[in-house]
Amino acid sequence: MTNTPQIPDFLTHYYDAARGPFRNLSTLAPDAAERLQATIRASGRGFASQRNPDYLAIRRALERKIRALFIEKGGQPQRDTPHYMILGACAWVKSWYVAGCEVRVPLDQFDPAQVSLTYGDSFPAMRYGDGKPWRGQVYTLAELPDLVQRYDLPQVWNADGSQGPDRYIEAQVWSDEPLRSLGLLPG
Repeated sequence: MTNTPQIPDFLTHYYDAARGPFRNLSTLAPDAAERLQATIRASGRGFASQRNPDYLAIRRALERKIRALFIEKGGQPQRDTPHYMILGACAWVKSWYVAGCEVRVPLDQFDPAQVSLTYGDSFPAMRYGDGKPWRGQVYTLAELPDLVQRYDLPQVWNADGSQGPDRYIEAQVWSDEPLRSLGLLPG
């Protein structure tokens, strides 16, 4: 009898205390986002300072692709760009920030039509050509049990990153709810 991996019942968002939660460069106008990314890069502090100059252009293209694939699967995004979260926890991501903080939201608080998933961070999930079956794929919450049953949680089999870039399942939240009602977003 095989063990069924336990699916976390929450999503986590990691952020830097100085900036606050749910700050997304993609929500800014392209020029403003580029200026802010240049400032972050020049600071030399934190994971985001290591991003390549073409990071924002690639990110915007990936977000459009993920959104389109999610809609094909019946997703109903209310936003053009997602809020990024992680299924369960991944302490490694918290270490990306100078003063790393986290907020956890129970998974049952989210409308399934507003949450897409990539197996691993969306950058390698959508861009690496290594033949892994989850590359280029977007999943729904309804597909999550099968996804975890097939591949387990990356946090379990690749906690130290020695097996490649997949260290968590990324959740893209395409709505401001329940984040706004929980006081995690302004207004």
